[in-house]
Amino acid sequence: MPKNKKFAAIYIRVSTQDQVQHGISLRAQEQALKNYAKSQGYEIFKIYKDEGKSAKAIKNRPAMMEMLQAAELRKFQAIFIYKLDRFSRSLMDLITTIEKLKEWGIDFISLQDKIETTSATGKLMFHIVSAFAEFERNVVGERTKFTMNSKFQDGGNPVTRAPLGYKFVNKQLAPSENSYIIQEIYQTFLNTDTSLTQLAKKYNLSVNGLKKVLKNQTYLGKVKFAGKILQGKHNPLISKDLFDKVQEKLNKIIRR
Repeated sequence: MPKNKKFAAIYIRVSTQDQVQHGISLRAQEQALKNYAKSQGYEIFKIYKDEGKSAKAIKNRPAMMEMLQAAELRKFQAIFIYKLDRFSRSLMDLITTIEKLKEWGIDFISLQDKIETTSATGKLMFHIVSAFAEFERNVVGERTKFTMNSKFQDGGNPVTRAPLGYKFVNKQLAPSENSYIIQEIYQTFLNTDTSLTQLAKKYNLSVNGLKKVLKNQTYLGKVKFAGKILQGKHNPLISKDLFDKVQEKLNKIIRR
């Protein structure tokens, strides 16, 4: 690739429904983008076409994935698209992908939307779009947190997987038939010289799995919610005194 030449990739996508409703053909997109790219001083590296493909998921479009792989290898310096919705209808996907292109030093130009990352104005527009995307992520996060908190206060259970010794009954944690195992594990670990490896093997656990059991505050009747440890609505399987003594011994072993 000559050093003084700039190369561009052209990406075009059209679904069958688009062609019927709007008459946006691949040929029309291709010709407009080739003309514009050349007017900006680029030679065409390759034209990537996804025909009859939905814009919902980037990973389901083979031409798109091929183009992004070539972009990561710096095979060209810019990507030209006809319109943003040809690239992605997901704002999150769009922002994430353009940020990757920025890391790779690949410019991004949308012909119809007048959005590009090659000029100061274009970069400002992209940062504005990114800011709205970040705002949307935060709003969704706060809304999800509020919904989960309301659900928890109304008796919902933030635990999605019952740990060893528990089962779900009417969507709530309840001691299972083998709940006595938890008391056995804690007492054996605390009051004997049984190693973690031996204890894990006895209960068909990995050593890391055993450590998780020994550190799990669910057995105290608590739940982890929104980064905080709260009092749950289920019955504990061990006492706080036993739990604290086990933590002390476990920390000494880990520090050795």
